[in-house]
Amino acid sequence: MRLWSIHPKYLDSIGLIALWREGLLAKAVLSGKTKGYKNHSQLIRFKKCAKPINAINNYLSFVLQEAENRGYKFDKRKINSKLKLDNKLKVTNKQLEYELQHLLKKLKIRAPTKHKALKSIKHIECNPLFCVVKGNIESWERLK
Repeated sequence: MRLWSIHPKYLDSIGLIALWREGLLAKAVLSGKTKGYKNHSQLIRFKKCAKPINAINNYLSFVLQEAENRGYKFDKRKINSKLKLDNKLKVTNKQLEYELQHLLKKLKIRAPTKHKALKSIKHIECNPLFCVVKGNIESWERLK
C-alpha cells in the first residue's frame, strides 16, 4: 500500500488507479471493515488524526479530483467528499523528495515519457490535504 504525499497529478494512469484502490482499502481499514493491513505504516498519519475517516475521505477527494481532470470515472459514492478537515496534515519536505524519487524509479520503467517530464521538477507539490514542513523522511516510511 502506498498513500502518496506527493500531488496525484504526478502519477501515471497505473499509479493513479492504484492510489484510488489503495486509498479505499485504507478507508476500509480505518473504518474497521477489514482484518488485514491494520498496522500498515502508511496509515499512521491518518490514525493520528482526531477524525481519521474524514482525513482519508479528504485525501481521496483530491485523488478523485485528479481522476476527473483526466476523464476517469471513479465511483465518487465510495467517499464522502463534502467533509473538510479543520487542519491540514503535515508532511516533511524530505518525505516529498523521497516519494518523488521512488515514483521516478517506477516511471522510468513503465512510463518513460512521464519520467522525462517529472525528473527535473524543482518544487514538489503535495496532495492538498497536506502542508509541507521542513524535516527528514517520515519515521513511518519503510526505506528500501
